[in-house]
Amino acid sequence: MRLTAATLDAPDARELAAFYLRLLPGWRVWRGEEWQDWVHIRPPGGGTGLSFQTEPAYRPPVWPSTPDRQQMMIHLDIEVDDLEEETARALAEGARLAAYQPQDGVRVLLDPAGHPFCLHTEAAQ
Repeated sequence: MRLTAATLDAPDARELAAFYLRLLPGWRVWRGEEWQDWVHIRPPGGGTGLSFQTEPAYRPPVWPSTPDRQQMMIHLDIEVDDLEEETARALAEGARLAAYQPQDGVRVLLDPAGHPFCLHTEAAQ
């Protein structure tokens, strides 16, 4: 048994996969050209990747969570060398900075479908 991916639902799987391909240098589509509603991307050299599935009823989570709204089920932690530079690049690629930032050395952003993800340096973990 082997974990191959975490899957994120989105209103448009291809659009969200394209965002993460821009965000994660060297990652490529592994499977998905043959399907309209599902895409799997992997890092250079293989390994555990990310999948994206179109979900027409998708509702973006609220960050931070509140009891009466869609809660986050998963978030991605992405290590970077330069937090400010990579935050600026993520914003340029279509991410949004979350209003709530819980700690120094970590930036919480929202991808185009509203999933929270964290950029951090090695020292912050």
